Amino acid sequence: MTDAFDTIGVMDYTGTMAKVTIQDIAEELGLSRNTVSKAMNNTGILAEATRQRILKKASEMGYKTFFSPEPEEKQAAGELVLFTAAALNASHFSTKMLDEMQQEASTLGYGFTIYRVMPQELEEGRLPANFDVKRAVGIFCVEMFDVQYSRMICSLGVPVVFIDTAVYMDDAPLPADVLLMENKNGIYSFVKEMAARGKAGIGFAGESLHCLSFYERYDACMGALRFFGLELRPEWLFDSRSRGLAYPEHEVYLGFLESRLRGCKTLPSVIICANDFVAMDMLHVFRNLGIRVPDDVLLCGFDDSPESRIITPALTTVRIHSRDMGREAINLLFSRIKTPSQKFRTVYVQTELVYRASTGD
Repeated sequence: MTDAFDTIGVMDYTGTMAKVTIQDIAEELGLSRNTVSKAMNNTGILAEATRQRILKKASEMGYKTFFSPEPEEKQAAGELVLFTAAALNASHFSTKMLDEMQQEASTLGYGFTIYRVMPQELEEGRLPANFDVKRAVGIFCVEMFDVQYSRMICSLGVPVVFIDTAVYMDDAPLPADVLLMENKNGIYSFVKEMAARGKAGIGFAGESLHCLSFYERYDACMGALRFFGLELRPEWLFDSRSRGLAYPEHEVYLGFLESRLRGCKTLPSVIICANDFVAMDMLHVFRNLGIRVPDDVLLCGFDDSPESRIITPALTTVRIHSRDMGREAINLLFSRIKTPSQKFRTVYVQTELVYRASTGD
């Protein structure tokens, strides 16, 4: 599995496109790949001297994703900051999005730093220790699904863009711009196609209150069932209603899915999942129970993660155009910086339904 920012293309002295990887830098310095990754991705605990040595070598080799030491004017422009409460790896939908954001930030002359907000910091409402609000000209939030912590970030006096956010419909909206992938059209199209195939029993799996995108996918499924006159059975809703960051531990969640499936009087003919990883969990439980996909149940995910294409059967899913989201996130933020008095906006980036073997395609 590669790091989110493992490879970047640069021009070498011949004018051709060369690629420098984290592994190249690690071998040059005689360090582990993990140590170099911590420095490049600004994660984990690392001695400052080691970090600076890695960044210096990365710059010399042409890896400029995080570090460009020479232009003083770029440093003066300030810092774009990303807060996340999750470990963003190469499987996360945001990988290409963040790469695009970093490249755009660098082109515009801004630094770009990722801060992992740890569980204790979330609980205590503390910002990461090395974050300097005076340098921050804009903040992005990814996988930040704690409403109170999100409001604290909004109170810093710095423009904020949330890329997905918490479900806060029982509270006042966040005073920030929100960027989302389009969550409904693909699911409506999918349910319409399943109805045309005579698949009347459709269920939904996923924690609908985990985040706003999950809720919109759940809501789209429920709305599509009503619109196309299909039966909605409570036993086909695989949702423990955990909220935000209180998502169940993986083994607990697998146990929940298995228990609910065993309790079904009849299986649905199709299950729509909140994302690809929920779909893969369903596949795991299906195998334990002797349920075959697509012979017994059809399965649809969301995200088009790398794993969705290589598992067996390959997963029908809804593709997120992550690089487009990255560009739109930058546009949203700089529009807010330019015109701070404009109304807050929620912007959607188009998605694309992709059929594969898990629905017999």
